Amino acid sequence: MNKIEHIGIAVADLKKASTLYEQLLGVSCYKTERVESENVDTAFFKTGENKIELLASTADDSAIAKFIAKKGEGIHHIAFDVDDIYAEMERLRNEGFVLLNEEPKKGADNKLICFVHPKTTNGVLIELCQEIR
Repeated sequence: MNKIEHIGIAVADLKKASTLYEQLLGVSCYKTERVESENVDTAFFKTGENKIELLASTADDSAIAKFIAKKGEGIHHIAFDVDDIYAEMERLRNEGFVLLNEEPKKGADNKLICFVHPKTTNGVLIELCQEIR
């Protein structure tokens, strides 16, 4: 894992949260994107080397909707940049971590992604991200 790629924050209202984060960070949202496979709309912010991804549900049964219903709005996941997502997934499986998907899938911001189950990471949802080449 090279670095923290972004921090994902679950929000109920993407437009309202985007306005808040623009004020908080002093920067504009640089990208919005719908990820149909995850039933979410996303908004990205960058300040220095750091990125924040806001995630709002587009379906009542999505992972983000369930997260907000259970825990409320807030930090949803920490994403790490990796060079080879397949090798990293294999390494983590061999170390005993449980992955939420067997194969990487296309995520937002031109990334292949995979999630590590929070029951094997002390309650923190970890996302692996690799730039699609």
